[in-house]
Amino acid sequence: MAIARHLQRDVDSGDYWPGFVDALATLLLVIVFLLAIFVTGQYALSTALTGRDEQLADLNARLAELADQLNLAEAENARLTVRVSTLTAENESLTEQLASTTARIASLSADLDEAEELSEEAQLTIALLSEQMDILREELARLNAALEASEAREAELETQVINLGSRLNAALASEVARLSQYRSEFFGRLVEILGNRSGVRVVGDRFVFETDVLFDSASAELSPEGREGLRPIAAAILQLTREIPDDIEWVIRVDGHTDVRPLGPSAQFSSNWELSTARSLSVINWLVGEGVPPNRLMAAGLGEHYPIAMGRTEADHARNRRIELKLEAR
Repeated sequence: MAIARHLQRDVDSGDYWPGFVDALATLLLVIVFLLAIFVTGQYALSTALTGRDEQLADLNARLAELADQLNLAEAENARLTVRVSTLTAENESLTEQLASTTARIASLSADLDEAEELSEEAQLTIALLSEQMDILREELARLNAALEASEAREAELETQVINLGSRLNAALASEVARLSQYRSEFFGRLVEILGNRSGVRVVGDRFVFETDVLFDSASAELSPEGREGLRPIAAAILQLTREIPDDIEWVIRVDGHTDVRPLGPSAQFSSNWELSTARSLSVINWLVGEGVPPNRLMAAGLGEHYPIAMGRTEADHARNRRIELKLEAR
């Protein structure tokens, strides 16, 4: 009842709005004050955070710099470690050398002491060696004199040898000239004897007989026609033997040649070389049988290795199958 009267009194009074406005104003001021405090705090906090970011960036830069310095320090430390190892090894080597040098000095000192003790004996030895050197010098002087005399004698003998060689060359040249004269007469006589006989020709300083005139195919036995063809040759050689003085050394060289074609499997000889040699010997044996001195004859078998016709025709093969006679000095 009392409350109802009080409420009725308040309603009836008509002044409740100003109190409500004051409450709202007060509340608004509180809110503005709190907002001001909040903004101020945010600004202070933002400022503080900005400063911390700058400090953090500065600290990161310092940390990177310290890391670089640490890397450099580690590299320098590694280099110094290697250098220390090298210096340690060098120190050990120098220590060994020092020890060796010390031992060498000690050994030299001992040798010096021993040398001083032996100095008198060494002086005697030096004196003896000096006497022996004087004797050797005198002996060397005698040997030099003997060597000079020997060299003079050698020079004289060399001069004699040169003169003797010149005389010998002159004598040989004279003998060659004399033999050349007889060779010319011998070949001239053979040319007259043989005339234009078929199968015989002159090649340089040699008489050439085609073996087809002297031998059957692949045979080394003189045919009857071959013997008759060689008979004037034997007579001319015998006459030459009587004409050439005994002091001229000469021989009739008989060379056997074949063509390049190999012999057949059933042939008497295994190679052209053997066939050419056997034919040369057959001619020489026949000439010896005719009275030609054996010491004036020389046999040689040359096979197919010295052809005079380079072709491969039958005529070329026939020309290469030959017996050559040549008068030459022995």
